Amino acid sequence: MNNVFRKRFDGPRLTREEAERQGRATRLAYEALGRPEAAMAFLNGHDAALAGRPIDLAVASAAGLLAVERAIAALNRD
Repeated sequence: MNNVFRKRFDGPRLTREEAERQGRATRLAYEALGRPEAAMAFLNGHDAALAGRPIDLAVASAAGLLAVERAIAALNRD
């Protein structure tokens, strides 16, 4: 029996590598910033030094993830 009320996800799905990069960036931000609100604000907000949203950059490529990791480390030093 089909559940007609079930939510369907029709958007693009992340590849395994993209999902791993997203998870790593999220975990590092949570660990470094301490508060979930701060981590989410950083990951989803525009970062001028990175010229984009950190979470988008981390998901897009390994180089983007490395840049986000460095930005998180720099925030943690402040």
